[in-house]
Amino acid sequence: MRKFLGIALSLALAMMGASCGGGVSSSPAVSSASPAVFVTGEDAPLSSVVGFEVTITSITLNGNNGSPQVLATPTTVDFARLLGLRSPLAFNSVPADTYASATFSLADPVIEYVDMSTNPPTLTTLSGTFSPTTGSPTQTTVTVNFPTAMVVTNSGLAGLRMEFDIRQSVAVDGNGDITGVVNPTIYASMVTSADPNGKVTDLTGGLVSVNAAGNSFVIQGPYGRQLTIDVNNNTQFNSGWNINDLAVPAFIGVRGFFQGDGSLLATDVEVISTTRSFLSGRVLAVNPTAGAVQQITMWVGETSADLVSDIDTIQTINVSAVTQYDICFYDNLFTNGLFNDSSVIVGQRIFIGGSYSSSVFTPQMISLRFQGVSGMLASGSVNIVSGNMGSFQMQNNGLIGYSLGGGPLTVGTLNGTLFVNTTGLSALQSSGSIPLVTGGLFFLNPNTSTPMMAAAVVVDPPQVQPE
Repeated sequence: MRKFLGIALSLALAMMGASCGGGVSSSPAVSSASPAVFVTGEDAPLSSVVGFEVTITSITLNGNNGSPQVLATPTTVDFARLLGLRSPLAFNSVPADTYASATFSLADPVIEYVDMSTNPPTLTTLSGTFSPTTGSPTQTTVTVNFPTAMVVTNSGLAGLRMEFDIRQSVAVDGNGDITGVVNPTIYASMVTSADPNGKVTDLTGGLVSVNAAGNSFVIQGPYGRQLTIDVNNNTQFNSGWNINDLAVPAFIGVRGFFQGDGSLLATDVEVISTTRSFLSGRVLAVNPTAGAVQQITMWVGETSADLVSDIDTIQTINVSAVTQYDICFYDNLFTNGLFNDSSVIVGQRIFIGGSYSSSVFTPQMISLRFQGVSGMLASGSVNIVSGNMGSFQMQNNGLIGYSLGGGPLTVGTLNGTLFVNTTGLSALQSSGSIPLVTGGLFFLNPNTSTPMMAAAVVVDPPQVQPE
């Protein structure tokens, strides 16, 4: 148990680029010909909600001398997909100024949640309405004051970190059922390009072109934008790959930092698949429930263009012929022992790559992806081995709760685990039962046959929206 826990934790920390390594040691190039701001988005999830789409019609900074927009093109973002992840939303030039707040204009919320008590699980889609106190049913604006003013210099690069707290935004009734009413709760703060909270941890897309001589490539990223990715000698590629081997078609994962020209300097590059077709989402059921999996039932949140009709649906995939199992941003002799056909469990976030011909998708590989889990810290469950090395338990009643049979989830941490809004395990030990969000790898422990989370980040989310 202890040996497995140590390996799993090391994997998660390496994947996140926490302080224990796995990243670019040199700072990204932040100088810019003109002042600029990048925007990243993430969420704090609500149990059972697998989809929460909101169209951001604009993001406006409010400064001493003006109010420029950092996002002016309406962009639809599925914040529920960003469970414990951070995705790039925008990059734009702005005047040098001191900015105290940001105004988010929002429209057309859509909520998707899964009922895990049915067999097979069922998906409900609601056209959400904004609370009457926030604006019209389909449009609203939210202004959020920054904890610390954002100072943008004449040649500087600043970042705006946006967190859409689904857990507090989506209303539920007395029975815990989702009503469809949305009262947007957003947190926003300034980050720097080298700040761990400014790092892009979730960027995937199709490879568009490669400039191996220039140490860069271009991917078609989310929200219809192409992004240039720079690499250097410190960039870590998954096993067997380097920039000279990249070729279209390929689906690429990237983690890294924004630079002054809007490109990203990659700390990690993962060639997820060299096929053109894929499905990605959350595991809802496996068949059989023990032993080598033959079928996976999953909620599909992302697909390749040829499978786009499967987005926001529940699909059952025959994976009996799949032999390649990977772990995101990690590939060595331990990989198959940690994730294989006998360790796919409900609640995991996975990517299935394959081929598509004559309207038939044939899966060829499955990759375990980084994800977040929300729940309540179990009082008295914190175990400290040394510093932040140890574990705790959290109760999650959503998707992962079903794979645990209602029991708590064990979360393991190391001294390299990043703790946000809390100082570490010792603080959690005296906190009682509080809400937490953990991000890392969700495994089936082969020694105990029980699920566990190897945490790279632990967040004590804010409880009250900043004034």
